[in-house]
Amino acid sequence: MDREVTTVRRRRTAARLAAAALLPLAVVGLAVPASAHVSITPSSTVAGASAVLDVSIPHGCDGSPTTEVTIRIPEEINAVSPTRNALWELEKETVQLDPPVADSHGNQATERVASVTYRTDTPLPDGHRDVFELALQIPDTAGATLVFPTIQTCEHGEAAWIEVPEDGQDPDELELPAPAFVVTAGSESHQASATTILAAGPTAGSQEGSSAEVPVIAYAAFGLSVLAVMLGVACLARLRRQT
Repeated sequence: MDREVTTVRRRRTAARLAAAALLPLAVVGLAVPASAHVSITPSSTVAGASAVLDVSIPHGCDGSPTTEVTIRIPEEINAVSPTRNALWELEKETVQLDPPVADSHGNQATERVASVTYRTDTPLPDGHRDVFELALQIPDTAGATLVFPTIQTCEHGEAAWIEVPEDGQDPDELELPAPAFVVTAGSESHQASATTILAAGPTAGSQEGSSAEVPVIAYAAFGLSVLAVMLGVACLARLRRQT
């Protein structure tokens, strides 16, 4: 009888776990259409900061697999270092700068990257996503909106993500909004300071404290080791007497 009750309880628990696992899947399935736009996620939006932009391709063109993605670079940005992706060939289109401009290292730049294209002979199936990374320096123009028009080419058809919202318009109202983000004001000097402190290690005072604590820990460990050996010897002697 007890075995039967236990079996029933286990089956009920398994059924509840299965239902709980299916619920998040259903929620995700319902949420997909609302977030199906090509998007761009910067690691930082601070003016003048170095950042990596993640350009996400969430689906194909009306069910057709993706074969090529071209990302237009805003004119405010000159240099871009795209990350290589497995199965994708990479190509950068450059245009001449007239007049030349000084780059972040003080050198004269005579050309800029106008677009970055990823293309593949192994199409990205619809229902799968991929992310393309672009490393660059954000322009020192706080408040400006950087727009990255993106052309998604598929085996059948294409999707031109180039629509820009008018003033006051919600980008989500557009059918094919261009990926974009707003440059924010601020300084990352506090992050650099924190990194410097962590890299330098503990301060002199903390090092002294650590050195003072080391002997105490060592002595305690030695004492525990001696106690363990004594207990082991006592147990062994007791066993011998019993035998």
